[in-house]
Amino acid sequence: MDVGVNLIQLAIYLGGFIGFAALNAAYLVWVERKGAARFQKRVGPKETGPFGLLQPPVDGIKLMTKQINIPEGVDKPLFILAPIISMVPAIMCFVTVPYSNSIVARDINIGLLLIFAFASVNILALMLAGWSSKNKYAVMSSARVVSQNIAYEIPMLVIAITIVMISGSLNLREIVDVQAGAFWNWNWLPFNGNFLGPITFILFYICSLAETNRAPFDLGECESELVAGFHTEYGGMGFGLFFMAEYANIVIGASLVTILFLGGWYSPLPESIPFLGASGIWWFFAKMYFLIWTVVWIRWTFPRMTVWGLLNLSWKILIPFSLFNLLASAGLLKFLG
Repeated sequence: MDVGVNLIQLAIYLGGFIGFAALNAAYLVWVERKGAARFQKRVGPKETGPFGLLQPPVDGIKLMTKQINIPEGVDKPLFILAPIISMVPAIMCFVTVPYSNSIVARDINIGLLLIFAFASVNILALMLAGWSSKNKYAVMSSARVVSQNIAYEIPMLVIAITIVMISGSLNLREIVDVQAGAFWNWNWLPFNGNFLGPITFILFYICSLAETNRAPFDLGECESELVAGFHTEYGGMGFGLFFMAEYANIVIGASLVTILFLGGWYSPLPESIPFLGASGIWWFFAKMYFLIWTVVWIRWTFPRMTVWGLLNLSWKILIPFSLFNLLASAGLLKFLG
């Protein structure tokens, strides 16, 4: 009986996560368009519904009703499978993310490791999409995506190991609980055992941008050089799934930064302040969506990096610095407790 109830509960959670991912993909596009318009001193979408709010569902209907065309010469099974492989791990990552002390689909002891494991599958999906397309631009893009993601996963994992070492757990809820109380307990500050907290936070944030292939690290798409990159040959919902997966990964990345560095659902204000001093899911979403807004901000502010500049940033700066931070934090924890 318990197994049946758990399966039903998990199915409800998964259905909710799919809806949550689709809604975020739709309206984060609206936020991105409006943000881009403001940065470029123009209006943005405004014709379809008030303030253009109906533009995302209209675009979604358009994508779902388009005929799926499969070009000649492609590897058909892999071509069809790649968008699905990209979307499914993004949805599965939501299963272990705790939005509050009580709102989590599965409180898994190795939740952080699970998210990194699922996130790495997305690289395989993008590689298969480019390779199966038999398009020279898509193949070049898939090679870039693999080299970029491998380069930035290393410092990201090293920084995550530092946080795990400080927290003493791979459980995401327990990592948040270690940061409970005053805001100076948060891991982005240098008071909780994290020797170089602010810089570590910035490095992890940069890596999360690179892992989600967002500008200025979007060398996988790079429209000015590679048409549309790995999804050049995709249209309709094939393109739509890649699109949803990208925004789902942005939400996962912002959620992970919130959990590891910003105290999760805990309030930065004293508990004596009514409502705002109380911890809860609203603080988690406030932090998460603020980080998502900064992702949009950065995309429309900084120019795209070159391939070699992108790789040199990781191998020559981020990886050595993350290793130094790991060793320094380990030494402080060992000798100072």
